[in-house]
Amino acid sequence: MILVTGATGHIGSALLRELQACGAGPVRAFTRDASRAAFPEEVEAVEGDFAEVETLRPALDGVRALFLLSRTGPDADILAAARQAGVEHVVLVSSITVQTHPHLGPAGENLAVERLLKDSGMAWTILRPTQFASNALMWAGTIRDRAAVRAPYADTGLPTIHPADIASVARAALTEPGHRGRTYALTGPEPVSARQQAEAIAAVLGRDVPFIEISRKEARGPMAAVFGEEAADAVLDVMGGDVKDELLAVRDTVAQVTGSPARPFRQWAAENAHSFR
Repeated sequence: MILVTGATGHIGSALLRELQACGAGPVRAFTRDASRAAFPEEVEAVEGDFAEVETLRPALDGVRALFLLSRTGPDADILAAARQAGVEHVVLVSSITVQTHPHLGPAGENLAVERLLKDSGMAWTILRPTQFASNALMWAGTIRDRAAVRAPYADTGLPTIHPADIASVARAALTEPGHRGRTYALTGPEPVSARQQAEAIAAVLGRDVPFIEISRKEARGPMAAVFGEEAADAVLDVMGGDVKDELLAVRDTVAQVTGSPARPFRQWAAENAHSFR
């Protein structure tokens, strides 16, 4: 039995489809509300909430492998519950900022979760993806309203990754030998700036998407109101304020692990055009 947490998210939902397609065996999805989730027929849905770790215990019954997103709940308690339930292997989604921006608060928190997992006694595989292509969904309302996308560091290109590629690597780690004890830095196939992302969305919509570059100060206020000041500064540093060469590097890890090249941003934009119409 494989348990997928974050099952309705961009990575989790893609992972469920991949596990079904490859005949991985019994798969269980952990979700807050099974009635609102659309899972493949063979997937068993179990309701629960990481805020109440006791609700995770029934979902862990009989599970040998766990897919887990870092920092979605009390990680120490979640990992302890997994070990007590007899889970053998955990595939953890962390962040590439652990190696590119270790001084930032969120990166330090992700590293702490990685260490908890490594010290848990369970086998582990750690995925460290870069910026998600799906982050562009924060512009969806603006683009639907035909207003201008406003973003800082407009021409800093990061090798943005399609969430389905993270899912593909997770599927391989969960179902194939050779991935335990490995840490994988994951990127898309090429750098894509914020301006280029807006242009790619415009191309699939068949209309202009206005773009305005704004200053860090202009961007920080709204971000801090939503995420808090420390998180806002961390996000802005990663977006371009404190760019490290290691963050800009394109890696072929997705192809090496899965045998298929990483998907370009324009493919993600085409698959999600409905969100911007």
